[in-house]
Amino acid sequence: MTRTVALAEGDGIGPEITDAVLSIFRAADVPIQFKKVEIGLSVFKQGLSTGMTPEAKATVEQLGILFKGPMETPKGKGVKSINVTARKLWNAYANKRVFRSLPGVDTPFSKAGIPIDLTLVRENIEDTYGGIEHFLTHDVALCRRLITRPGSEQVHRYTFEMAVRNGLNRVTCGHKANIMKLTDGLFLEVFYEISRDYPQIMANDIIVDDLAMKLVRSPDQFQVIVLPNLQGDIISDLCAGLVGGLGFAPSANIGDSVAIFEAVHGTAPDIAGKGLANPTSLLMSGLMMLRHLGLLSHAAAIESALLSTLESGTHTADFGHTKGTPCSTMEFAKAIIERLKPPPASDRSEVSLSQGRDLSVITKHKLLASPKPSAHLVGIDLFVESDSQPQAVADLILPLLTPPHNLTLISNRGTQVWPSGSYLTDCVNQYRVRLEISDGFQATESELLTLAARISNHIRVSSTEMLMKYRDVPAYSLAQGQ
Repeated sequence: MTRTVALAEGDGIGPEITDAVLSIFRAADVPIQFKKVEIGLSVFKQGLSTGMTPEAKATVEQLGILFKGPMETPKGKGVKSINVTARKLWNAYANKRVFRSLPGVDTPFSKAGIPIDLTLVRENIEDTYGGIEHFLTHDVALCRRLITRPGSEQVHRYTFEMAVRNGLNRVTCGHKANIMKLTDGLFLEVFYEISRDYPQIMANDIIVDDLAMKLVRSPDQFQVIVLPNLQGDIISDLCAGLVGGLGFAPSANIGDSVAIFEAVHGTAPDIAGKGLANPTSLLMSGLMMLRHLGLLSHAAAIESALLSTLESGTHTADFGHTKGTPCSTMEFAKAIIERLKPPPASDRSEVSLSQGRDLSVITKHKLLASPKPSAHLVGIDLFVESDSQPQAVADLILPLLTPPHNLTLISNRGTQVWPSGSYLTDCVNQYRVRLEISDGFQATESELLTLAARISNHIRVSSTEMLMKYRDVPAYSLAQGQ
């Protein structure tokens, strides 16, 4: 059965590496027909800030698979990255990237005889990539970092299922829960909760900075690594460097309804149209797509031809080395085609995604939520603007409070500066003021917001956060030094 897949060629070198990959697919008789969609720089230039036409959006949602080349987002124009938009719009929550030592691609590890074969899964929707940012004062910018239990459950469940399916027995969670105890702490907590359903997999965790060091020193000790979004972005590029660069790093973005397979390197406009570009990353991403669609034998045949081509020393000009005479992008593709052997008829489906779905039956967004535990409101944090010293801020607010409301903390950039602190702590013009309710008393959110409004008549309040306890455990962080 022929499968229809949405195709976005990309910008810069995108069209030429896409042509090269599609020529290989045609030569291998891959049973896929591609439907081109308008996504990327040309759409931004039409004045569409989303970077995709409505027709492209509808096509991807109907077909469920998008194969895309590298794309450019205009800089400094107030628009969001099209790559991030696509992943978030269609809830492609798991970014899977596979890093393997490749023949003909010299790295310090290949020269030392240390093989690399690791898979990194990056949470793809949450974290700072929510892009929720505000200036609280003209000097202080805030980015809200969102980590949710349902979102963490999705990516961890996918990671363990993927490990089992691929015969792997070790999964490591990277994190910074020693510092970000609530956000990364939740991500890590859910990791171990999910791990209990997979006793055949050894689950462990590592602080992300230690992970970075160990990956550079001995990457062969890892099989599968799962990380929050921003940390996963950084570590995945580090891993690409271990195997030769982004030109050899395939990427898949997996969701329940849509999957995106893409090259994650840049658009290289300086060499666009010159036939110098290396199509390996996009081709390997395409092989991930074939396996996702169950076309395992076709993927194996093309991969075998690719590895043979690399081993022969055939390479394009931007491979990162100058040994031998480089070939053009299409000559590289033809070298792979010459090594193709007919695939055995043994395909099976890894993931079943319906074709031609009737999207009209979908009337509302799916709500992700876990059972709500016992909850208790204990206070409010006010983020206020002031050029005054901490004691002066406290002296202004204290007369405005009546029992059971208490001023318990003032912090600046996360460090406690009142009721105690160090005179050596430098302050900016934005403070967090914590108001807590005395034990034995209760308050409502409207009551606390009314209090915040009263305080705002005397000092600018730029943001508020309610202080909650769930299961009698504080659901808010302490300040440094508190």
